[in-house]
Amino acid sequence: MTLYQRDERALSKLQKLRFFPLAVTGGEGSYLTGDDGRRLLDFSASWGAVSLGHGHGAVREAVDRALADQAGASTLSAANEPAVKLAEALLDLVPGGGERRVWLGHSGSDANETVARAVVAATGRPRVISFAGAYHGGTAGSMAISAHGVQKHAERASGLHVIPYPDPYRPYGDDPTGGRIIDELEQAFRADCPPDQVAALFIEPIMSDGGLIVPPKGFMKRLTDLCRSHGILVVSDEVKVGMGRSGRFNCIEHEEVEPDIYVLGKGLGGGLPLSAAVGPASIMDFASSFSMQTLHGNPVCASAGLAVLETVAAEDLVANAARVGAALQDGLRTLAHRHPMIGDVRGRGLAIGVELVTDRASRTPDAKAAAKLVYRAFELGLVLYYVGAHSNVLEMTPPLTLIRAEADAAVSILDRALDDLAQGRVADDIAAGFEGW
Repeated sequence: MTLYQRDERALSKLQKLRFFPLAVTGGEGSYLTGDDGRRLLDFSASWGAVSLGHGHGAVREAVDRALADQAGASTLSAANEPAVKLAEALLDLVPGGGERRVWLGHSGSDANETVARAVVAATGRPRVISFAGAYHGGTAGSMAISAHGVQKHAERASGLHVIPYPDPYRPYGDDPTGGRIIDELEQAFRADCPPDQVAALFIEPIMSDGGLIVPPKGFMKRLTDLCRSHGILVVSDEVKVGMGRSGRFNCIEHEEVEPDIYVLGKGLGGGLPLSAAVGPASIMDFASSFSMQTLHGNPVCASAGLAVLETVAAEDLVANAARVGAALQDGLRTLAHRHPMIGDVRGRGLAIGVELVTDRASRTPDAKAAAKLVYRAFELGLVLYYVGAHSNVLEMTPPLTLIRAEADAAVSILDRALDDLAQGRVADDIAAGFEGW
């Protein structure tokens, strides 16, 4: 019995999102080791969580030190130095004025849920604004403020107001600037969504699971200025695209916006469960025991987080993400000239989306091609997945340590996979049994 078959027998399907029968036994740098011994170039990095690549020495050493003299397992009822040092480091790295605090958790889901609950409780305003297609997590509270199609089963917050995300490739209301979205929000403020009832606006500086969409220049500033004029807090969900991935440490820096609250996760732990929310003390200290779990502030995970922050700085990985990401996008745009099923290439740094379409004139999403392509790429040695409201956008979030040669290798594999699709060499039912995103 294969490792994948054993997984199917033993592990709950509730926690799975599978695209092909990937089963791994190890990994190093930008590569995974399959249970069949193959080296697979990892362009997902576990959805961006393995920010320094697999088995980075700095994370290993930090975890070993923390376990050798373990300062408990939590920050719940005792201070521990790794958690305090991580919080202090984040306060230095994340912009903001006044007195601020850091909340530490396990994932972007619990961090977004905590912030969503805290802003409502602290301000007394019962409503939240988020974007259609937004994915802020998989807990009940984070799903309640999300609006992604994959979570149709989830109960939305009663006061949630959803607005479209501006997509330059598919402009809402034929307005590529996103101005119509802001106009409609102003109308909503005058009608069914009084702004004095809204606690916070949750934004994704790049819409991640909604399709790796980069907003048009100036939109986020106009939107946040409007909300701030009504006393509405601005929360930036940096879980997937922060931590240097976009070519700036905080992705929202591209938008000339300084949020009130930042939410971090995934790459912060370098592959270990760790998240953080950084915001005003008036929100983050609103009440004791308001959002706590036994292992929050775990010193081993916090030590890994510190190692990630130190390594990002020491190895200049923010600049590397910008440089290698630009080269990768150039390579992908070259592929677009050869393969008409590529409708759009977009992104910032090492957060890149490639949208597949049936034809460029109609821009009709091609979900079937995406499912077949990622499966064929896996067969050829490349791991990547697809996202988006139409399940047709290839998502690339490789380790921040990615080098140019690895980027070129991925482009070559995709070129061959695209050729195989175009020539009918990939079976239509190749991804049968894999639900995908």
